[in-house]
Amino acid sequence: MKEFKILAIVVFFTLAMYIGVEPIAHNVMHAHPAPTDYEFSDLDDIGDNGNIAEGKELVTQNCVACHSLSAENIKAPMSDKDSAQAYGVVPPDLGNVGTLYSKKYLANFVKDPVKASHLSHKFKGDKTYPMPGYAWLGDEKISSIVAYLSSISKDLDDKEVFVNACSRCHNMKYADITGIDKVAIGGYLGSIPPDLSMYIRSRGEEYINAFLNHPQVMLPGTAMPRVGLNEKSQEQVIAYLESIGDSHKDERNSMGIYFIGYFLILGLIAYLWKRKVWSEFH
Repeated sequence: MKEFKILAIVVFFTLAMYIGVEPIAHNVMHAHPAPTDYEFSDLDDIGDNGNIAEGKELVTQNCVACHSLSAENIKAPMSDKDSAQAYGVVPPDLGNVGTLYSKKYLANFVKDPVKASHLSHKFKGDKTYPMPGYAWLGDEKISSIVAYLSSISKDLDDKEVFVNACSRCHNMKYADITGIDKVAIGGYLGSIPPDLSMYIRSRGEEYINAFLNHPQVMLPGTAMPRVGLNEKSQEQVIAYLESIGDSHKDERNSMGIYFIGYFLILGLIAYLWKRKVWSEFH
């Protein structure tokens, strides 16, 4: 009876501690973002039904002074090294942005990059974002830019999506994707972004999905921008991270049924052995 009372006391205090701490651990200490919002509902609906020909002219006049446009064989005006030193980060090639990003996000990024990428906490006062906003063009012309960029974009494989979306700031040593200017990017962001080779293992798919879409919710104050990838592109980024950092995931998951079977058989053998041994004492 005494042992039962001790057990009851231990169970009571264990449950009390769990009930008291678990809600804090999961709801206060660990952020729970809203479901991934591929509609980017906080942004204005600028539209993407603009004039492609007008968009081409606007991109030529306003964008290629800093950006390359591989789809039109237009090279960047500066080398990656010079661009990184000038801007802190290499301006992206615009040839495939229409494939990578949500059209709504892309339009809002052209209009106001700081607001769209959730970096108003970082770029305020005298500190300006490397790319100026083009709100002065008006929504109709911005819509034409998005329509043009979407028209020239092509389908990309998982690695190409990752390289275009992530490799201007992040290395991936295990995939031989390196070459960022760590001094420049560190000065631009305030710290050197992590190598992503094993990030899928250390953070997991759920965290990375939320972080790409809601970085300020998952890590308040981070210099990581909201990336703005559409659903397909984000799935491709996750798939590529898994192919490099967790290439044996499917094999590991498939082994689960065999381990369960093994322990069931072992348990059955132990039970039968126990019955046999104890039967000799009765």
